[in-house]
Amino acid sequence: MTGTRAHPDTLPGVLELTAREHPTRPAVRDPRLTYPELLDAAVDAAAGLVGLGVRPGESVGIWLPNGLPWIVVSYAALCAGARLVPLNTRYTATEAADLVARSGCRVVVAGGAGAGGRDLADLAAEAGAPLVVSPDDLTGTPADRAEAVRRMAALRPDTVSHVQYTSGTTGRPKGALLRHGGLVETTRAWARITGLRAGDVYPVVAPFAHIGGHKTGLLACAVAEAAVIPVPSLDPAALAATVAARGVTFLQGPPALFRALLAEPGMPRGVVRVAVTGAAVVPRDLVGALRERLGVRHVFTAYGLTEAGGVCTMGRADDPVTVVAETAGRPIPGTEVRIDAPDGPGEILVRGPGLMSGYLDDPAATAEAFADGWLRTGDVGELDAAGRLRVVDRLKDVVIVGGLNVYPAEVEHVLRVAAGVGAAAVVGIPHDRLGEVPAAFVVGGGPAEAIVARCAARLAAFKVPRTVWHVDALPLTAAGKVDKAALRRAALDRLAAP
Repeated sequence: MTGTRAHPDTLPGVLELTAREHPTRPAVRDPRLTYPELLDAAVDAAAGLVGLGVRPGESVGIWLPNGLPWIVVSYAALCAGARLVPLNTRYTATEAADLVARSGCRVVVAGGAGAGGRDLADLAAEAGAPLVVSPDDLTGTPADRAEAVRRMAALRPDTVSHVQYTSGTTGRPKGALLRHGGLVETTRAWARITGLRAGDVYPVVAPFAHIGGHKTGLLACAVAEAAVIPVPSLDPAALAATVAARGVTFLQGPPALFRALLAEPGMPRGVVRVAVTGAAVVPRDLVGALRERLGVRHVFTAYGLTEAGGVCTMGRADDPVTVVAETAGRPIPGTEVRIDAPDGPGEILVRGPGLMSGYLDDPAATAEAFADGWLRTGDVGELDAAGRLRVVDRLKDVVIVGGLNVYPAEVEHVLRVAAGVGAAAVVGIPHDRLGEVPAAFVVGGGPAEAIVARCAARLAAFKVPRTVWHVDALPLTAAGKVDKAALRRAALDRLAAP
């Protein structure tokens, strides 16, 4: 392909511009693929989607492990003018069925190993996808290819690019409608702040189905002309070996990932230049160890959520260790953050280009999510005198398992309906490798082992409670709601007991 056909503030436009201006730059390692080769592969696959009858604005599901096929198919769906619906490979068929049906996926591109080692194509068929194809099936005619190129040119920054599902406080997954322009603009800001640049080698550890995988991973590399190394599954020893052998310069992941790498004897010093992480609080000793023991020059923390395009605030390269560890930095350019309280901590509100246009087919939830154009994050925080954000608490009680969000309401629903417990509450408990994992307090329901087994049959493995405690009743607040703070304290007491 020659000439810029797509708007530069769309995802295909970013890929096309980089391919045109840097024709020899590698886009992907293992196998090596240049940006022009990736663009050609994406347009060819887009032609295949056109040939299958996918129309602009329709949904295409992608259920593949991290790898080159995921990258090609994701760009292909966008080039064809479709909305991409990323599906986590850890989902069960039951979890995926709801998302596929509600998003109206015309086709699901699936393959590779999924939950329990089962083939994802089989799971997609079981989930009721109307058409399941493999990446190799996406071949079209010259006329289909010409139509795909025409659709690329028709894309605009405000066109919806992704239906990104995220569970909410009700436990029912909600599809955030993200737009090309918002993703591109905020990713450019993220890349400028972190210093991601041409020639960087960046293993993307986060699942590509997660916004941290496809946005601040794949798209960020295309924006900055860096090279992606897809990481299909996290193995700290293998990742350390990759850093040493491939000259990895850039890494992003939860604090637990960097803890694991620090413990690896094969992790080299002075190779990784930039580390990006995030949590309510990042231990100060972790930031210091990354700088001192691994020679990482710049350590960034950040705060964001799917509905805001994945990133709202970030640290800066010259921040001291205390600032990196104790705050999530300042708003990225173009994004505003304020606290909904006259004095002290309050709900974090966000406004900027990355905000979703709303939730798919859920006007009530959309209306609840916004207040006068500001996104209500459901998180509690405060701003210091320099405008840096400190996240104090999570109103939504999300449990972050190795970088993956688990929403207690979803698990609690399964516990009550599938496991037959009278009442249930889920909280996060500490875990050495994953940071935290879900634990459940239940009233009734039979043996803990049976409860866990029933959950495992209906939920992705990372959502299943690792511990189940039986109680006579759940503690309540003065307002009559389950007191999650009391349960978190109780969980820590039980774990500390001999």
